[in-house]
Amino acid sequence: MTGVKGRNDRVLFMRPIVLFTALFLATLASFLFSLSSGSVDVGWQDLLTAITGDSQGLADRVVIELRWPRSAAAFTTGALLALAGALMQVLLRNPLADPYVLGVSGGAATGALLALLFGLGSLWLHGAAFSGALFSMLLVFGLSHGRGSWTTSRLLLTGVVVAAGWGACIGFILALSPEQGLRGMLFWLMGDLGYATVPYTGFSILLVGLFTAIAIARSLNMLTHGELAAASLGVRIKPLRHVIYLLASLLTATAVTLAGTIGFVGLIVPHMLRLAGVRDHRVLLPAAVLLGGCLLIVADTLARTLLAPRQLPVGILTALVGVPLFLALLHHSRTLHGDENQ
Repeated sequence: MTGVKGRNDRVLFMRPIVLFTALFLATLASFLFSLSSGSVDVGWQDLLTAITGDSQGLADRVVIELRWPRSAAAFTTGALLALAGALMQVLLRNPLADPYVLGVSGGAATGALLALLFGLGSLWLHGAAFSGALFSMLLVFGLSHGRGSWTTSRLLLTGVVVAAGWGACIGFILALSPEQGLRGMLFWLMGDLGYATVPYTGFSILLVGLFTAIAIARSLNMLTHGELAAASLGVRIKPLRHVIYLLASLLTATAVTLAGTIGFVGLIVPHMLRLAGVRDHRVLLPAAVLLGGCLLIVADTLARTLLAPRQLPVGILTALVGVPLFLALLHHSRTLHGDENQ
């Protein structure tokens, strides 16, 4: 019996190792795919010399100045959305929750569109988007808290109403905008990495958010079994909910500031990992970061190469892929539950 238990423990210990090894390899492959794909052919040898800095030719400039910043921004944005989605699903105890459900993206979009409407530069655009997201976050938090008790249902309803209000503001801004500026606004709303730079600040916020989320991962595991069960095990529910909300909102605000509104990444990535048997948030959260970043790199590469020289907003591609993928995951999940019930 001891030998069997030891073997089972080793198998359980190996599963995260296998998972993270596969995710690291997939992330590396997605970066190589992104850096080598595009209107300018970059072979493996040219790519290697560009990465090592041994060349100063066209391939080097294309890889280092154009593709690397965009790939880094895609990875950071996908990782931020996946991590925020996993936290939101725990906070709201709703598997359909995504990073945008509480209206943070609407506030960011309104701020960014106002910056575009007045012809402000990219620095003002990012600042306005982040300011709008933070304002929306504080608005939802203040209205949902009010003078009474703070509940997840009240938070969700407040977020939905605020998101609807931001939607009206976005429509009003688009109606007032001149025709020559509408294309840029629509691309931003659908998610666009065409003007991305290396996201040093975004990556720093991702690391801080990931380490903070891992620090509360055991409490998240308990919270998934219900607030009463978590409270009986010593979890302070109210401070934990505040931390989750603020952290998920900050991650979402940063992602929207980097690339606009990109759907389905934060929704399907946690589901894919849970369907693969990952339940412990100490494993799920860092795995979601890697998988979300990897998926968005691939999606952005396809968005700029499928119809080259035209480029699609990456949000369109994530939606086209995300809808059937989520339906397939939902069907597979129902099949598994049906087999378990028999």
